[in-house]
Parts: sequence; structure tokens; C-alpha cells
Amino acid sequence: MGGTVRLLLGGDVMTGRGIDQLLARPVRPRLTERHVVDARDYVALAERRSGPIPRPVPPEYPWGDVLELIAEVPTAVRLMNLETSVTHSEERERHKTVLYRMSPDNLAVLEVAGVDVWGLANNHVLDHGRTGLLDTVDALGSAGLTTAGAGATEAAAWAPAAVAVQGGAHRVVTLCIAHPSSGVPRHWRARPSRPGVALVEGLGRSAADRVTDRLAATSGAGDVRVVSIHWGTNWGHDVPEEQRTFARRLLAGGVHVVVGHSSHHPRPVEVVDGGLVLYGCGDLVNDYEGIRGYEQFRGELRVVYLAALDATTGHLLDLEIVPFRSRRLRLERADVNDTRWLAGTLAAACRAHGTRVEPAGDRLRVPGE
Repeated sequence: MGGTVRLLLGGDVMTGRGIDQLLARPVRPRLTERHVVDARDYVALAERRSGPIPRPVPPEYPWGDVLELIAEVPTAVRLMNLETSVTHSEERERHKTVLYRMSPDNLAVLEVAGVDVWGLANNHVLDHGRTGLLDTVDALGSAGLTTAGAGATEAAAWAPAAVAVQGGAHRVVTLCIAHPSSGVPRHWRARPSRPGVALVEGLGRSAADRVTDRLAATSGAGDVRVVSIHWGTNWGHDVPEEQRTFARRLLAGGVHVVVGHSSHHPRPVEVVDGGLVLYGCGDLVNDYEGIRGYEQFRGELRVVYLAALDATTGHLLDLEIVPFRSRRLRLERADVNDTRWLAGTLAAACRAHGTRVEPAGDRLRVPGE
């Protein structure tokens, strides 16, 4: 029953808006944003910064060199957060102006990555209403893609996703949740008979207990337990104390890995008694290239995390952070200067958490036990 369980973790995958417009069969490009009314304008911004982008692109295009990394670790369980609705629905969330959707006819852009669990508990999955959410769940399910964190009922939204590893000797059991601090409207919370997301409205002890109790009821000995949570603000490296306390309560309650996302760039990493906490994975795929503002955080740099865990204890053995850069809305491996900048930035941000970040060739490394 021993051995190693490997996880490949990415942050927010935002294949709506400009990314959808690059693909062969996009939805209508009309937007309701204050300054941008056509999704193709985001493609134009990226072209203005980095050069022409061919259209249409194949589904592999936005992932770029990430697909090579995925191929390097074929046994890793892959978890990412899909921050868009997959629908043709024209229903719109009236309380928001920035809305994301991609065409179900472009679903191959998700299939090609071979992700084992797509988290849906986030602040864009209901941008096009409950119809859009149900369309999203149906589209991914019909394609054989596993989702967690949102669904037709509260029970469906809170159902963890289980992925067998090592010939079935172990499983990775993932519960996906969201918190209002990431911009999730409270009325999006799933009800017993109403579609929505798995929303925790606070980060206190009762919320942590609800999460750990749900995982305990659906997992057993030998399972690696993961909580994926959409929380926090978009920019900055400081981690609120309530997030640190919540993460520690989850670990104390039997969770092995806490995967946070919503921030547009990577945030600190922490290792607590062998448990891994990623406070913010940063965006992975999006159409932000060329948008001005917050340049000091280098939002064009993206990362993928490769975690090796002890299959028996779930404790972290090793964590690699692999840097990429968005250019022409395609992910390519970061060069030595970008990697060096990211190493220095994350090392400084992680120092307050007692975490050591070391350069390791073309990637970064956080040692485990």
C-alpha cells in the first residue's frame, strides 16, 4: 500500500471570452463590460503586445508547452479550476458586468489537457445563469470530464470527485468549494433543489468542520484528500490570517492538500506537518495578455505545480513549481530571467510562512519531509 502519489495542479483556466474567440466555433463575441464590448478585442490586445495570432487555432494552442509537461508525468492526477461557463445561453447574471463563457462546440480545448477533475466552484461558472451552469455540467459530463464544486443540487455541488491511482490501491478525493471573498455572489450557493456552487460563507471552525466531515464521509484509509478552494483577492502576496487558520484547520481535520486559487498570480506556499497549502495558484490559461495594470506582479508568468506525496500518509515529499509565460495567448516555458525573477519573488513571499523555495534548473523546488 506504500509508494508515491503525484499531483499536477493548475490554477484558473479561463477559456471563455478571448480564448474562445481564437478557436474554431466560438460563441457570439458580444460583452457587457464597461470598456470592452467585443471579446475579440482581447485577442487584439494580445496581438498588439506580442504579435499576430493565427485564427482559428487548434485546441492544443492555448496550452502550448504545458502539454509537454503533462506528458512527462503521465501517472499524475491532474486538478484545475475551470473559471468559465460552457454554454450558448444568453441568460446573464444581472449583478455582474464581466462575464465568461465558451462554446460547448470548443470543448476539445479542455479535453486535450486530460485533466482528471475540473473544479467549478468559482465566481464565473454561473455568469450565464443556472441554465449556463447546467449546460456546463452536462457538456463536460457528456465528454467524459469529471467536475466537482457545482451542480444541479446542493448534494451534487458538495460531492467530492475520486480518482483511482496506482492500480486502484489509492485514490485522490477532491472537494471543491468557494468563498465570497473571490467575488462569488452569495445567491449562487447551491440549495437542496436549486443549482449552484458549494459555497462556504465564512472561514470559521464550523465551515472547516463541514468540509472535513464531508471528506471523511466519502474517503477512507489510503486516500489522499484534497480541498480546492476559490478565495481571496486578485493581487498581492499577503495571506489573510483567516485563510491560514482555515487551511490549518482543514489539515488538522485530515486534509492532505489545500489548493487555493482566484489570485491572478502565484501566492505563497506553506507546508504544515507534512500538509501542503497553496494559497493561490495564479491563473494558468486566460486572455489577460496586453491588459495594463499591476505589472509589478508579472501576471503573464504562470505556473504548474508537481507535488509528490507519500501514498500512505499523504505528506508532501517534494514540490516542483514549473514556470511558463503567456505569449500570443499561448503558454511557453519561461526563460532563465523570468524563472529567476519568479524564484526571488516567491522565496520572499514564502519566507513569512517558513517555506524554502529553491531554484532547480528550469523550475523551482519546495522540499518536503
